[in-house]
Amino acid sequence: MPTLPWATPNPARPNTRAFVMASRLDVRSFKDVPRFFLKSLSAWGQVRKAPGALGASLEAQLTKGVFYTLSAWEDKEALYTYARTEPHKTIMTGLRSTMSSSTFTFWEVPVEELPISWKDAKRRIEDQATADADKAR
Repeated sequence: MPTLPWATPNPARPNTRAFVMASRLDVRSFKDVPRFFLKSLSAWGQVRKAPGALGASLEAQLTKGVFYTLSAWEDKEALYTYARTEPHKTIMTGLRSTMSSSTFTFWEVPVEELPISWKDAKRRIEDQATADADKAR
């Protein structure tokens, strides 16, 4: 289960807040896992250079076909700019058909609380998945 540890591309300004995003991405078929993993590494390289990125980590549970992402940003706009920029934009649209499900959650924290723990992030992802399922009923 490869985990890329928390990396800090840009220093946070003291006494500010970070916009955090965590996701769980489930791949539909095990034959898609290698491609999904390689593309996620490309996106990882991009986030490490992205303006406004305060930190990021990736966990790939390859045998389960599950990928978790965790990132912190100066603000929501910095995250959305990254998502709309190549190669992430093409990766996101190109891999959408290989995913069986995905959950995204967002929150803010004081920058002094970075890095975010995987335990906290996964709890928030599970809470979001439950809320999403309740809305779908």
